[in-house]
Amino acid sequence: MVPRVLVVDDEPGVRAALRRGLSAEGMEVTVAGDGTEALRLALTGAFDVVVLDVMLPGLSGYRVLERMRDQDVTTPVLLISAKNGEVDQADGLDLGADGYLVKPFSFLVLVAQVRALLRRRDAAGRQVCLRVGELEIDRAGREVRWAGQPIALSPREYGLLVALASHPEAVVPKDDLLRMVWGEEQFVTRNVVEVYIGYLRRKLAAVGAGELVQTVRGQGYRVCAQPA
Repeated sequence: MVPRVLVVDDEPGVRAALRRGLSAEGMEVTVAGDGTEALRLALTGAFDVVVLDVMLPGLSGYRVLERMRDQDVTTPVLLISAKNGEVDQADGLDLGADGYLVKPFSFLVLVAQVRALLRRRDAAGRQVCLRVGELEIDRAGREVRWAGQPIALSPREYGLLVALASHPEAVVPKDDLLRMVWGEEQFVTRNVVEVYIGYLRRKLAAVGAGELVQTVRGQGYRVCAQPA
C-alpha cells in the first residue's frame, strides 16, 4: 500500500516542493497551509506520517501536535522549523514529536526520516486495529474484515473506510474525505467521493454490513455500528 503523508507548511513553495518530492518517492501526499486545517485532517488518523511546520497561522505546530496526542492520535510526527535551539527541539519532542528537522534541510534527509518513521510505525502497529462493531481494520496489514469475513478493497475504498472508522459516529464532510483520500489532485471533484462511497457500500453489503456507512444529508458520511 502507498504510504499516506500529510505535509503542513504555510509557505506554498515549500508545500509544492515537498508534495512533488515525496510523490516521486512513491508516497501519497496531502497538504495543508494552516494549523486549523492540519488539526482537522490529522485527527482522522488516516495518515501514516505528518510532516508539520512549527510556525503556522491559526494554531502553531506545537498546538496541533499537542491536541493530536490529547486525542490519542498516534500518527508519527516530524516537526520542521527554522528554530534550531535545543529548547525548541526539546519542547517539540516532549509534546510527542517523533523527529525534529531544522530549516533549511536536505530533502534526502527529510525522506530518510519519513521512511524511518514509516518503518517504526509498521513495527509498532502490527497489533493495532480499528474496530467498529463487527468491523475490524488491521492498519499494519491493510486488511479489513466484517464478522471475521475478509473484504477486498481498493486503495481508495480502504482510505475512505479508515478515514470514517477512525472517528466512529462522527460526520466527515465530503471535502475532507476528498483531501484525505485523493490529496490535491486537481482533476478530482466531490462527485468522486459519492462514487467510491457507492463502491465501498456494495462491498460491505456483500458481507452483511450494508448499513455501516451512513449518509448525513448536507453534511457528509459517518460509520456507525448500529443502523440509522
